[in-house]
Amino acid sequence: MSDFSGMEDLLQDFLTEASELLSDVDNKLVELEKRPDDKNLLNVIFRGFHTIKGGAGFLNVDALVNLCHRTENLFDKLRNGELKLTPELMDAILAATGVVRDMFGSLSQSRPPAPADAALLTQLDDALEGRLPSAAAPAPALAVAPAAGAAPVAASASHGNQPDWVMLHAAITGAPMPAAKPASAPVPAAPAAAPAPVVSAAPLPAAPVSVPAVTTPAAPAMGLKPAAPAPASKPQPAAQQLAAQETTIRIDTNRLDQVLNLSGEIGLTKNRLTTLRTDILNGKTDSTTLKALDEAIGQLDLLVSDLQNAVMKTRMQPIGRLFQKYPRLARDLARQLGKDVELVISGEETELDKTMLEDLNDPLVHLVRNAVDHGVETIEERIAAGKPPKSIVQLSATQVGDHILIEIVDDGKGMRADFLRRKAVEKGLIDLETANSLDDKQALQLVFMPGFSTKDQISSVSGRGVGMDVVKTNIQKLNGRIDIHSVVGEGTRFAISLPLTLAILPVLVVKVCDQPFGVPLAMVREIIPIRSEQVQEVSGRATIVVRDEILSVRSLARLLGWQETQTPQFGVLMQSGENSFILAIDSFIGRDDVVIKPLQNIRPRGVAGATLSGDGSVVLVLDMEDLLEDNQSDQSAIKTSQFLEMLSNKA
Repeated sequence: MSDFSGMEDLLQDFLTEASELLSDVDNKLVELEKRPDDKNLLNVIFRGFHTIKGGAGFLNVDALVNLCHRTENLFDKLRNGELKLTPELMDAILAATGVVRDMFGSLSQSRPPAPADAALLTQLDDALEGRLPSAAAPAPALAVAPAAGAAPVAASASHGNQPDWVMLHAAITGAPMPAAKPASAPVPAAPAAAPAPVVSAAPLPAAPVSVPAVTTPAAPAMGLKPAAPAPASKPQPAAQQLAAQETTIRIDTNRLDQVLNLSGEIGLTKNRLTTLRTDILNGKTDSTTLKALDEAIGQLDLLVSDLQNAVMKTRMQPIGRLFQKYPRLARDLARQLGKDVELVISGEETELDKTMLEDLNDPLVHLVRNAVDHGVETIEERIAAGKPPKSIVQLSATQVGDHILIEIVDDGKGMRADFLRRKAVEKGLIDLETANSLDDKQALQLVFMPGFSTKDQISSVSGRGVGMDVVKTNIQKLNGRIDIHSVVGEGTRFAISLPLTLAILPVLVVKVCDQPFGVPLAMVREIIPIRSEQVQEVSGRATIVVRDEILSVRSLARLLGWQETQTPQFGVLMQSGENSFILAIDSFIGRDDVVIKPLQNIRPRGVAGATLSGDGSVVLVLDMEDLLEDNQSDQSAIKTSQFLEMLSNKA
């Protein structure tokens, strides 16, 4: 029986509001570390935490109230000038907010949370009394790694004393977390001048894995660093509940009013059509009646389109709700790695379909962590290169037409194409001949290959070669694409382009072998007729020059694994990431906005789903990225002789 029986609605309301408040508090704490004298910011943090404590008190959650009260006292002393904010004090505060989030996990399962670890409570009490050590330099566990290329956290052969990034991800972002074992005892610290314990920089659970990182199975729970006897909280199964996607959504009432008004208008139009139908069935088919029918159908078409757009807007949420999770994530990882990194966010008001926001979380976590871990240099390396000690990582979102552009830009060391080629060959992912044939843009794409990693040692942060593969796979599932631009010594930019929504997809309906297919309109640049005099031969393949751009001709029939039954008459100029090509088709029907329905119990290669055309026939919607990926050997490219022969037969 639930410990909160009869209070489920109140509990859910509390968790919804408190989770948002806690995310806001985390972000403002990161800001406070940059502006420790900002009293207004402190007041906002204090009020947010006080609200959380008040709600917990109303629900009689004593463990949560006790932890919040201690942390609130710290905010009060900071506000009154009785304490000075130090990195060690911030570590203690962030450790407390992490455990608060774990407690939310227990509450979401209607279970009273376990009391906070005694070591954490002692740490907070020490902070209240001003007994936390204050160091000008980072703690030994946070020392900057030597510039040997290995990850700083991989200095030890054992990872039992490393922070559990899997749990930190579960707590901050709500991603699934594998079962964890209790943390082992703290490893004795190396001799130090000051005998006082040093707080761990990331004592709470943290984020998924980064470019080339992967969630480690059975990772130790909140392991402690040397010289950091911070609380080793036991893994709480309740934290796993955060992995479940939210099924509720907040909607502006103005948008709901618009939906209601349009529904009323459609109802009136339906009544008008019903009347006209009765008149026509009774033999009234004069021009006035038919004109009225045409007007009513036209009005219904406009109203349905408006209603469709209005309903889609109810699913749109500001991407800032996703972005707000990352400043804390970047701060904790940077401190762990001994780097000084500031995450600058812009475009938070840009709206995206809520279902896409949930699926976009993991790729963005990987990319943000990748920028901090792999992209930017250590403080010493930046100073030696003549750069400011602080690294800037920019996360932005903008709407470009019917797409959203998300960019993650760092000012780090950039990516060297020759280094990536060599690593790919060393790991056996490609052979030397293939590596030498890749240009620099293609070489950058190697980071997306499963198993690719630039790290020689596997750590709790990176090295397994899974992170970027996950990023590309998840982006493609969202019908998006990801591009890389990097300049050695200046930094790297990852650009993600996504449709605004997955519910409705603009497509170009084409025909091949008498079968209609939907091709995502976002990839289509233009349609051109194919003539024999346009065809040129490059490396034995048919190509067509379009405005001084040499484009290979690829057969849609061959991409599908079919044999051509008739001569292609048109070419669709397609753009896929950095690559452009001509897709040879038999004919095309036109543009359409379709609602994609998944195929039950079957997923043919290269098929995203199906929809119905205006005449009721089934149209398969193609997943072009999937088709192209499965045809990397370019088997779908048409040989010049074959193509010219087909064209001559057509003539």
